[in-house]
Amino acid sequence: MKKIRRYPTALTIAGSDSGGCAGIQADLKTFSSLGVFVASVITAITAQNTAEVRAVEVLSTEIIKKQLEAVLDDMTVDVIKTGMLPSIEIIELVASIIDRYNLPSVIVDPVMVATSGARLASTSIVSAFNNYLYPRITLITPNLPEAEALSGIKIHSEKDIYTAAEILLSQGCPAVLIKGGHSQSPDSTDILFTANTEPVRFSSARINSCNLHGTGCTYSSAIAAYISLDYNIEDAIRLAKNYISSAIKAGQNITTGKGYGPVNHFLEPQSLKIKRYDD
Repeated sequence: MKKIRRYPTALTIAGSDSGGCAGIQADLKTFSSLGVFVASVITAITAQNTAEVRAVEVLSTEIIKKQLEAVLDDMTVDVIKTGMLPSIEIIELVASIIDRYNLPSVIVDPVMVATSGARLASTSIVSAFNNYLYPRITLITPNLPEAEALSGIKIHSEKDIYTAAEILLSQGCPAVLIKGGHSQSPDSTDILFTANTEPVRFSSARINSCNLHGTGCTYSSAIAAYISLDYNIEDAIRLAKNYISSAIKAGQNITTGKGYGPVNHFLEPQSLKIKRYDD
């Protein structure tokens, strides 16, 4: 029996942001900065910058499938993180790939609207998330507008957040992290809901910054990174919350472009970690 040494490995399935703030670019920066090797599958190409999304072109399911197969036929992947899944067909494909390769941990960031306000996915994908993804995932991480879209209710209070989470859990989500970044509270509080445990709150002081482009992608990728490093969900969220808060603070006074700039992903970059396994 020999020891195999490899990097903890993530696969991000998401859209490309030509401005480099969000999407697959933010994912790659986040995993890399936390010492996790990351492969990528691009679902769509966006022409965007810090101020606007000018165009979106969705790739064919055939090339997405070939990307997925090329990576998964070759590499051992510890965690999947999904971002922009802009069509029902792509969601069905991802679900079939999760089953085919028996993928262990899947973190879903249900990207629907960009920071600039541009819609990145059809509202018809809500039912596809329900039908194909929920039974196969580890955690979904909607912000408040996304939680409204997925649950079908308006969120005006914390009670509404609890109701939205109950709906998603009843539809098959094993764990739901509803993020409070869009709320008006003085703190940014995210709440983790699971079926048979009390909700867990993760709070941080709200940071005054215009550089918030890609925070959702970054946060979810950080959670996935820590899961690939063998942390449980609660600890992974706690560490990721600290990372995204620190990255926002480190980039708050920097000007990048004319709109919403990025966080500072590389505030404390780490070398790639190493995992050891018995063959």
